[in-house]
Amino acid sequence: MYSVGVSRSFVAQHYLTVPDPGPEGTLHSHHYTVEATFLGPRLDEFGYLVDIDDVNAAIDDLVERYRDETLNDLPAFEGLNPSVEHFARIFGDRLCESLEPEAATDLRVAMREDDVARVVHERTL
Repeated sequence: MYSVGVSRSFVAQHYLTVPDPGPEGTLHSHHYTVEATFLGPRLDEFGYLVDIDDVNAAIDDLVERYRDETLNDLPAFEGLNPSVEHFARIFGDRLCESLEPEAATDLRVAMREDDVARVVHERTL
């Protein structure tokens, strides 16, 4: 099994919308680190699992979409509590819309919120 991962860090804001969120219910910032890892059992005809340049470009575009934004205000979070769990899935959704890796069979999106929490969302491609 091969794996190729790319990571970036950025700051975004949110406020939780669950009952009794405590201080997390007011607008605040988090330092996020996201790592997208593609996995697969074989390489393509060029010896790649994914084209790292394409992954870097897609990750950079996504990070710019979320950098310094309030997650609650974005359409992807409409009706959702903007938890890091939802964020990891949404980030993966958008990444899959941007890329079509032929050899990769799975995607793992790990998202760290500050130095406190780490969430992983995995999917089959």
